[in-house]
Amino acid sequence: MSLKVIAAKIFARKIVRKTQEWAQHPVATQEAVFKKLIKEAKNTQFGKDHHFEQIQSYADFVQNVPIRDYEGLKLYIEKVVNGEENVLWKGKPLYFAKTSGTTSGAKYIPLTKESMPTHIHASRNAILHYIHETSNADFVDGKMIFLQGSPILTEKNGIKLGRLSGIAAHYVPGYLQKNRMPSWETNCIEDWETKVNAIVEETIKEDMRVISGIPSWVQMYFEKLQQKAQKPVGELFQNFNLFIYGGVNFEPYRAKFENLIGRKVDSIELFPASEGFFAYQDSQKEKGMLLLLNSGIFYEFIKSDEFFTENPKRYTIGEVELGVNYVLIISTNAGLWGYNIGDTVQFTSLKPYRVIVSGRIKHYISAFGEHVIGKEVESALQEAIQGTNIRINEFTVAPQITPKEGLPYHEWFIEFDSDTSGEPDNLEAFAEAIDQAMRKQNIYYDDLIVGNVLRKVVITKVVKNGFQDYMKSIGKLGGQNKIPRLSNDRKIADVLPKV
Repeated sequence: MSLKVIAAKIFARKIVRKTQEWAQHPVATQEAVFKKLIKEAKNTQFGKDHHFEQIQSYADFVQNVPIRDYEGLKLYIEKVVNGEENVLWKGKPLYFAKTSGTTSGAKYIPLTKESMPTHIHASRNAILHYIHETSNADFVDGKMIFLQGSPILTEKNGIKLGRLSGIAAHYVPGYLQKNRMPSWETNCIEDWETKVNAIVEETIKEDMRVISGIPSWVQMYFEKLQQKAQKPVGELFQNFNLFIYGGVNFEPYRAKFENLIGRKVDSIELFPASEGFFAYQDSQKEKGMLLLLNSGIFYEFIKSDEFFTENPKRYTIGEVELGVNYVLIISTNAGLWGYNIGDTVQFTSLKPYRVIVSGRIKHYISAFGEHVIGKEVESALQEAIQGTNIRINEFTVAPQITPKEGLPYHEWFIEFDSDTSGEPDNLEAFAEAIDQAMRKQNIYYDDLIVGNVLRKVVITKVVKNGFQDYMKSIGKLGGQNKIPRLSNDRKIADVLPKV
């Protein structure tokens, strides 16, 4: 056992103990975060506009600070972008994380000296919890790869600007620098396909032990590795035993990954965003990710089915229930206040508080009042492929409201893994299995089927690499970009290349 492995295990034990201290007192932890945020920001423009000096309780906060999305905070953010100080948070941000919005164009999310360390510590602590629980730390002696955006930063009025993953690349601790791949030069390549090809060349002969990234893009890397080496990834990287991911549910990809790797590997799920690092998987044995209650973020929750009503009730951590779909609202030490990030979550545990990401509040199908969410389609697909050889590369779902004949339906666009005979023998039977799983999960959908308002699921096959080609066509290939699981329109559905 190397000194690095021994040190990792000692450090892991320390971090787990510190985590347990705040996790055992969740309400008090959040109250302390709330009070500190209000105190630190009371002299900012936002704090003055919203009477922070008079806020003595959460009820005062609710009365003074409405729920907003990026558009709602845009006037304040524009002031920060233009170089003004003490607007949303004291002083100026260290960085802007630039993201692409659908309605707002480019979004500039502030990262401050108080918020930036929480992103780095959360990623580290997720790995340390894994080490502590499994006693597996040998991977620290091998190579690790993080598929991410370019670390090249620009400046806007003296504030550095880049993708969150590229900004985070500047904070990799020294003890990991020698292990970390790809090289800085390769990481700076902007074109995603060129970058992945270069990563394959750099890593194919290395002792890769940890691989991290969004599943769809890691899958692309694995496919290119397998094509070049003519062997499974697990045979090529014999010590590879840990996959770290975030951004999407891994389950729809799991069967394809195990085929590409040739065996099962452990995985750690993360819940990061430019607006904050919210949760990570702290246990291989428990469902869900530990919600980070001590990281400078105060959480509020609104029930999804009440979100679009007038003045929906806002819940704090001590009021949430298991299994309810909540819109996640945050106030942070980066200066986001009552901010709707667009994600929905469900609690899987209240001792400690663990969540799963159930979808996006804007990504749903409710063309007929069914309000189908991302978690439901992912679970239905997973149930339908269970025990079969069917493997899915990618999928999305959209309503067909005006079919040429017959009743409307939900259309599933699926790219099957045709390279490994991963297609269903009977497409109609597979569609029936998905439909039955959907009806069990969503009573509104079931009522529409029973009432002959909708007919059953229709599957349309997408050509090989069709989703990649689509993402490339809109300039969103690779990085942190993801295919929406659901759309309430057919903007994506109508342009996907079909078989």
